[in-house]
Amino acid sequence: MATITLTAEPRTLVGKQSDKLRRAGKLPGVLYGHNVKPQNIELNEKEFKKAFKQAGESTIVTLAIEGKNYPVLIQDVQNHYLNDKATHIDFYAVSMTEKLTATIPIHFLGEAPAVKALGGILVKNLSEVEVECLPADLPHAFEVDLTSLNTFEDAVRVSDLKVSDKVKIMAQPDETVVTVAPPRSEEELKELSEKPGVEDVTKVEGVVKPEAPAEGEAAEKPEKAEKKEKE
Repeated sequence: MATITLTAEPRTLVGKQSDKLRRAGKLPGVLYGHNVKPQNIELNEKEFKKAFKQAGESTIVTLAIEGKNYPVLIQDVQNHYLNDKATHIDFYAVSMTEKLTATIPIHFLGEAPAVKALGGILVKNLSEVEVECLPADLPHAFEVDLTSLNTFEDAVRVSDLKVSDKVKIMAQPDETVVTVAPPRSEEELKELSEKPGVEDVTKVEGVVKPEAPAEGEAAEKPEKAEKKEKE
């Protein structure tokens, strides 16, 4: 993946004054982390949106501030509770020579034959896994091909994830990532509905639910870091 660069500037507007930045198409943020004194910054909203779509929270981004470049992870994105637009960004500076831990998403590709042909239920046990490696070796995501799930006995496990020998996956190798469960029969659904305490069988594990009609604290992801209050 090509280097992703974001340009930011020191921020003087804080607290409620930050709304002026948002109205001007800019986002308030904060930079902190490895050998970096915490500082308030501001950046272009459209540029951030484009970079975040590429990088997510598991890819190193170069943050340029007044001629100095910082290798960072997008540590936390706060969103508006109504429109889900980004309102504040945390950037965590990393050391490129020190290993860190980060959570990497799992992307599922294709369709499982056991679902399409046998009517099974796709069961995703993991949607992300934690890894340990140098920042430059961080995988953007793990891709899992569902077309290998031909029967109800088939499964994709952590040991099946394709990863560089420079990256250590922290989960157990035999842990199941995804599998396909047999469909529930009408008789099983009827028995479930008659059990005490079961009011909605679609809420029971393994039962497909009908489809419906057509500023805070940063999460501890790459490293534990002491947070400053958002402004």
